[in-house]
Amino acid sequence: MILITKIQRSTLVAITVCLLLFSCAPKQERENDKEMHTPSAAHNAEKIELESLDIQVIENALGGLKGTENNGEYKVTIPQNDLKIIVDGFQIIPPMGLGSWAAFAPAAQGAMLMGDVVATETDLWPVQQEVIRQGLTITAIHNHFVRNHPNVMYMHIGGMGDEADLAASVKAVFDKVQEVRGNNPADGPKTDVENTLDTAMIADILGYNGSMNRGVYKVVIGRPDVNLTEHGAPVSTFMGFNTWASWQGTPEKAAVAGDFTMLADEVAPVIKALVENGIEVVAVHNHMVHEEPRIFFLHYWGTGQVEKLARGLRAALDHTQKRK
Repeated sequence: MILITKIQRSTLVAITVCLLLFSCAPKQERENDKEMHTPSAAHNAEKIELESLDIQVIENALGGLKGTENNGEYKVTIPQNDLKIIVDGFQIIPPMGLGSWAAFAPAAQGAMLMGDVVATETDLWPVQQEVIRQGLTITAIHNHFVRNHPNVMYMHIGGMGDEADLAASVKAVFDKVQEVRGNNPADGPKTDVENTLDTAMIADILGYNGSMNRGVYKVVIGRPDVNLTEHGAPVSTFMGFNTWASWQGTPEKAAVAGDFTMLADEVAPVIKALVENGIEVVAVHNHMVHEEPRIFFLHYWGTGQVEKLARGLRAALDHTQKRK
């Protein structure tokens, strides 16, 4: 015979009452409660109409800095001409990846900001303080090179909100860099580098054309196979979601620097292909923190015979997207 204590009897009564009350609740009330916790398919599928950026408002807040508009997005770049960076005997000029930039795109919250600030070891602390003071976020701090003299770091920044407020914050960050260095980075000497490379051959091997700027041949490769979003806002090639390669030098003594953008399953095979082909991986990191799907970025540096370097990059590229 099973004995039930007074406490157990009270518990059973309470459970029975709760079940009776729930079963007697109106069906519509229970359905409403369910809807509060389960988003409807129609709501999830709804496309939000994004308002266009007001480019003039952005430029005014940036203090007259002029940028480039592309498909409704806007980007301003500040070349770091004041820094003379040397890596393995090659001078790193802005087209080789030595430029600060900030890009704006329409978003549900008004506008989305993404940017990258080049900072010396002296700049880094006061500039990151300014970023936080301006209400922006720091999403990455990393290197692009090794054995670079002087040493520079790259600080990715982000933000969501009113486009004028975001642009004003970006200007304050750029102004802080200028204040610490004592000069406008863009006003330094605009040095060209030697380039006698067969750029047609590079384009043919990689499968993508590039452009020449101050002796640097740069190839930019998008990822149309990936629909990337940050906080739900689409991130385009123009906003920094791309793989790129910058070249200088001679056919027998070339240098290439760049960035790979990769899905998680692509990281290992890309690194393996680069290392096996004599190209040094110098950084693996993120640029964003709320992106979907998750994306990794990789910086590399290679020197040597140009055709060998190009074929090494092509081998790595073949692991990053569907190719015919």
